[in-house]
Amino acid sequence: MSTAFISDIHLNPQRPDSFARFERFTAQAVRRLRHLYILGDLFDYWVGDDGVDAIGQGRAEAALRAVTDAGVTVFFMRGNRDFLIGDEFAARTNCRLLPDPSTVTVDERAFLLSHGDALCTDDTEHQAARREMLSAKWRFAFMQKPLPERIDTAAELRRRSESRKQRTSRAMMDVNQSAVESFMREHRADTLIHGHTHRPAVHQFNLDGKPAWRYVLGDWHQRRSALYYQRGILALKK
Repeated sequence: MSTAFISDIHLNPQRPDSFARFERFTAQAVRRLRHLYILGDLFDYWVGDDGVDAIGQGRAEAALRAVTDAGVTVFFMRGNRDFLIGDEFAARTNCRLLPDPSTVTVDERAFLLSHGDALCTDDTEHQAARREMLSAKWRFAFMQKPLPERIDTAAELRRRSESRKQRTSRAMMDVNQSAVESFMREHRADTLIHGHTHRPAVHQFNLDGKPAWRYVLGDWHQRRSALYYQRGILALKK
């Protein structure tokens, strides 16, 4: 039995191929996995735990519940698209919510986990929006809106995000190496696993004279991507 790390599936009923890939993955997970870590953006957007049926994500919740009912421990870290996931979602799926960042130990090896967008410090526009939407004031105001209005707001935010991607360089939207090193140093980590950038890769570098690794998870737009850990070996499958 192994441990898997995934992120950026971006489930959306308008993209049924992603749903199909995720359901095939979860069907296999019950036979192969002991732990599953989802590091954010499982969903393309989230408007509150009360809106799951309105945005067509009941199917995804059912798939997750089948995994946890089979005995797989599923940990969920919120991303920038599904940061409004809360305790009701966790209760329905039996997932365990993780703060961002978190350090976890698997078979005596420690991994620093993050969604990853906080490390994209060159993208000042995203960082400003991130600070605003993660604030208690913004979240409270959003959740006071009627559900249809929340859905419309989420659609507008997604439209703006896609438009901004077209006018922002990929380099600017990637993580900043100095921010990565400061982050790992702060948490005394030699191995960081994150998503968000949709650029799956393994980066090895020196951190204060010692080897360090950064594993980047891929998105699931065309194919599934996962990082597996078993018997002391990490393997990224794109």
